[in-house]
Amino acid sequence: MRRFLVTASVLLALAGSLAARPAEAPPLPERLADTGGGTQLITAEAAGTDSTTGALTWWDRRGGGWVAAGSAPARFGANGLAEGATRSQGTNTTPTGLYDLPYAFGIDAVAPGTRYPYRRVGQASWWCQDNASRSYNRWVEPRPADCRAEEAEHLVSYSTQYARALVIGFNYHRPVRGRGAGIFLHVDGKGATAGCVSVPAAAMDRILAWADPVRRPHIAVGTVSGPTAITRY
Repeated sequence: MRRFLVTASVLLALAGSLAARPAEAPPLPERLADTGGGTQLITAEAAGTDSTTGALTWWDRRGGGWVAAGSAPARFGANGLAEGATRSQGTNTTPTGLYDLPYAFGIDAVAPGTRYPYRRVGQASWWCQDNASRSYNRWVEPRPADCRAEEAEHLVSYSTQYARALVIGFNYHRPVRGRGAGIFLHVDGKGATAGCVSVPAAAMDRILAWADPVRRPHIAVGTVSGPTAITRY
């Protein structure tokens, strides 16, 4: 009888401790307002809008839930992050929001396993950021006369950052002049970015080997909380 009482009390204590333990939060993608409708997702999350570093995770949707496939430290704009819908060009801020990933590109040869359309950078490759140009926020090759060199990025000049990259669909499909151009997921440089998201080179290669355009991957960029919380997107 005594043994039974001791066993019962132990079981009750254990049950109480389990009940008191807080429920584990669901994976981040399950807390987002939208994931883009595909079965792959990248999340890039910063502590706040003044942060220049954070965490990037890539996810697979399996069996009705999201499972992390990999992660890496991330870098953001030198002036932090800003709401993508109202961001201004030239502010060195990374736009928050949910975006597609139109295609990959790079100075280096395509990474092994890459399934994304991959465009190789050459000496004539530029990204036009000239608000007066018909090619605003577009790859141009060669650079047209209406896209001034001082208002464009000569892609081959960024041998480290653009060794391999993915275009982020911010302000891409229906460009708004003055909102911003040339926002990519690319390889880390020496420090914070001019508004892109960057990761170590090895992580960039892993992401390119993982990403499958058939599965419609998107990237969600945001902060832990507040008006630009990643869960809003």
